[in-house]
Amino acid sequence: MSRISEATAIAHPNIALAKYWGKKPIPGNYPAVPSLSVTLDGMMTRTVVRFDSSLEVDRVVLNGTEAAQSDRAHLRVVELLDRVRALAGDTRRAFVQSANDFPTASGLASSASGFAALALAAVRAIPGLDASLEQVSDLARQSSASAARSLFDGFVELEPERPARSIAPPEHIDLHILVCVVTEEKKSIGSTSGMQTTALLSPYFDSWLSTAPVIFSSMKEALAARDWEALGELSEKSALAMHACAMAGGIVYVRGISLDLFAAVRGLRASGILAYFTADAGPHVKVLVRDGDVARATDVLSKVPGVLRVLDTRPGKGATVIASSPEATT
Repeated sequence: MSRISEATAIAHPNIALAKYWGKKPIPGNYPAVPSLSVTLDGMMTRTVVRFDSSLEVDRVVLNGTEAAQSDRAHLRVVELLDRVRALAGDTRRAFVQSANDFPTASGLASSASGFAALALAAVRAIPGLDASLEQVSDLARQSSASAARSLFDGFVELEPERPARSIAPPEHIDLHILVCVVTEEKKSIGSTSGMQTTALLSPYFDSWLSTAPVIFSSMKEALAARDWEALGELSEKSALAMHACAMAGGIVYVRGISLDLFAAVRGLRASGILAYFTADAGPHVKVLVRDGDVARATDVLSKVPGVLRVLDTRPGKGATVIASSPEATT
């Protein structure tokens, strides 16, 4: 007879407006600098975790394909499951099924939503494991630092060696984030590898470590004051500083299309439409606009050669459990 329990969770990617890039040289996967992000409604990861005492190994299905036991993606999932099992004193193996409705491993924060959904589903799938949202966030952070933020609503801060926390609700400020998708391909350099190389080789890394916290503090003030222009200006400043630091170490995520989109955003501003860009570890560009400017900005951005589509997203809710089954014996 086997003991089975399961839960299904959804989580959304988050986009850092004040970036973190680099890890502290201590155990725990802590970011080197603070970040301020916004959880996005409009893109989603859905993850099912089923613990089953009849399983001999963990099985992981990602976007419809079962990962081999030796795949890095499989190993990262198992590492998180092991932390949950250790916390609960439960030795059962699990079947995990997870899918994104947006490009994966391409610079759109799929690891953030993926590990946030996985951590929440895994914890809630074990009866009697009464972990707080902060504890779930901590479990997720150890797999992907940005995943700690996707557990929470709206605007979220994550400081080194401190829990992530929401600092403003989704409706705090009039904001749309237009996600300009420019490829369906996975990026060739993962974020963790890119951060490690940047820290080792970039002559600007020390400057980044001192500059990023200043941008973060200024952005918190701008957000609290609902200073839309300052928020946008600081978002661009953070993104450009991060990418300059990475490129100086030989890590290049942006492409020609990314630069064309930067120019298109500046063109929007020159025409009187407030729009600001940001970009993460990938070629896609995210554009901050206000509600009344969405249609015009989308029209301009979608016509930039190489743009596949423009997704209209807004600040949204954190990860949630949408289904759970109590333990049963079969």
